[in-house]
Amino acid sequence: MSFGEHRLLVVGDLIVDQYLIGKVRRISPEAPVPILNPERTETRPGGVGNTALNLISLGQKVRLFGRIGIDAPGQLLSAALEEEGIEVEFLQREEGWPTPVKTRLIAGGQQMLRIDTEQTTPFACPHLDLRELLEDVEAIAISDYAKGFCTPLLLQTLIQEAKKRSIPVIVDPKGRDYLRYSGSTILKPNLIELTEAAKLGAEASLDELAAALRAQVQFDSLLVTKSELGISLFSDKGREDFPAQVRQVRDVTGAGDTVLAVIAAACAAQMPLPEAAQLANCAAGLAIERFGCARISAAELFAAKEPAFA
Repeated sequence: MSFGEHRLLVVGDLIVDQYLIGKVRRISPEAPVPILNPERTETRPGGVGNTALNLISLGQKVRLFGRIGIDAPGQLLSAALEEEGIEVEFLQREEGWPTPVKTRLIAGGQQMLRIDTEQTTPFACPHLDLRELLEDVEAIAISDYAKGFCTPLLLQTLIQEAKKRSIPVIVDPKGRDYLRYSGSTILKPNLIELTEAAKLGAEASLDELAAALRAQVQFDSLLVTKSELGISLFSDKGREDFPAQVRQVRDVTGAGDTVLAVIAAACAAQMPLPEAAQLANCAAGLAIERFGCARISAAELFAAKEPAFA
């Protein structure tokens, strides 16, 4: 069992994930804060770059559409992604805009602090040849990190053109206004994001939240990730719940990107959505056992799949 090989368009905010890893041996005499003695630095593509890398690990072809600055972090991102075999010719390089960088300070396997260097200026979308961008694309994965690339105009243009071509669009959303994602095939918020977008308050049930969102935004299916509670899927077949496997949580960073990648790969392979949700749930469990943004291969995912798919 596998996804096969398909070309996917991955759209969204690109980020450099930087890890400053070391040890804490004492507390500062200047203030009651630990002193980190760095031992090594790791730098990886983050944001939608992590979704793209997960799709590569799942055996897919990836065309990337995002924004980088004309700076050292942007050059690092582009080179690292191209080296992985990702199609980077549609990357938008913006003068005067700094590529976002998230720097995490790590000691003893635990994150002490995160420093975000970013500007969330909206992307001034140029005229794009969508025929070339969408050529041979079998599914689109959109990961909105609210850094300014996924403007309403860009999203709606892309979603409507995808619908004309019967290309499924899977969206990992951000913010409270989901109208920009209207027309998507699958919306994939986490529970906190859904609660904010539905505007019903924390006391509302999951069914009430899903119904409220459907009344506001047009989409085909809703897939809600619930951390240690697993995943819930709302589709034309009603609600289906997929409990999480009990695992040791080491780092939840990037788990949502892993879920998005698996769902998108499954849609490109035309798998039934409940099967895709089950696989994504399994992949998330594998991802949170690892440090940083984990990459799950198709081989280990299908090897670890639930007995129901054996």
